[in-house]
Amino acid sequence: MLYLTFDDGPQPEWTPKVLQVLRKHNAKATFFVLGIQVAQFPELVTLERAAGHHVGNHTWDHKTLTLLPDAKMRQEITSGVKSKCLRPPTGATNAKIEATAAAVHQRQVLWDVDTKDWTKPGVAKIEHALLAGARPGAVILMHDGGGNRSETVAALDQALTKLTKQGYTYRSLPC
Repeated sequence: MLYLTFDDGPQPEWTPKVLQVLRKHNAKATFFVLGIQVAQFPELVTLERAAGHHVGNHTWDHKTLTLLPDAKMRQEITSGVKSKCLRPPTGATNAKIEATAAAVHQRQVLWDVDTKDWTKPGVAKIEHALLAGARPGAVILMHDGGGNRSETVAALDQALTKLTKQGYTYRSLPC
């Protein structure tokens, strides 16, 4: 089993394409969404949930929490989408952020495998990162927002075809 996760959405062009690939492969995932994006595209979060995926908090607008004063850090966390999970932007965290998340009943969720898809390294490199990082229980980081995600969509489709043949299944995190 693998846990596929997507950050920085929802986004009207790429989120539906990611959802289509996940549906094709009977895969469930977790979408760590930005509050500012949810405010603009609430129907996409509705689609994610209706398809059986889970939604996690990725803060309001992707500020690096470790660089913020305490009050602003708390505001970033609490103004994001309601969820049982928080993924701090860029993975930057510390004990204070973890405690703040816990105080609002959110557990921090990072990742085991960073596909680095946000750098747009090409389909082959993203696919390789997915395949090389796959191991039972691994949390895989990808993105459905924050720019052109055509490479991510193509790599996801190719990798899931291969991983499914290897016996992998895909579940949402308990968010």
